[in-house]
Amino acid sequence: MTGTESSGGEFVFSRVLDAQRERVWQALTEAERMRQWWGPTGFTVITATIDLRPGGVFHCGMRSADGYKMWGKFIYREIVAPERLAFINSFSNEAGGVTRHPIIPTWPLETLTIVTLEEEPGGKTKFGVRWSAHNATDVERKTFDSSHVGMKAVWIGTLDRLAAYLASAT
Repeated sequence: MTGTESSGGEFVFSRVLDAQRERVWQALTEAERMRQWWGPTGFTVITATIDLRPGGVFHCGMRSADGYKMWGKFIYREIVAPERLAFINSFSNEAGGVTRHPIIPTWPLETLTIVTLEEEPGGKTKFGVRWSAHNATDVERKTFDSSHVGMKAVWIGTLDRLAAYLASAT
């Protein structure tokens, strides 16, 4: 089950996963687990590190099926295990420096992502995401606001990968 609602410039998306909240939390907060599922459909994580603390960084590199490499990072702002993560999300270079989106040059340099995990009946977990432009120019905000359809497709693909990982992981 998925749901999307957008309010103003904020992108809101949720999905119920067939796994207990603690397992979903581990999949989100442990680098070895994130390597197994993180990223859009067609990409493989080639490296990932996590320093899970406020001010800590998740940094990863991904490769597409045709060999294109892309890097990204989170700077954690809030960690409430096992229910909430808030982080600033950016594209980056291999060294972790913030860079522009590799395809959309007017994409915000920073976005704020808030992930919530809510227990659902039957050992399931509702994965919620609230995503907004952060410290963005008017042009960047407009780009973000007009990209919700594509963002939904990326989140669906990413959470499909997470659901498959959770179904196969022990």
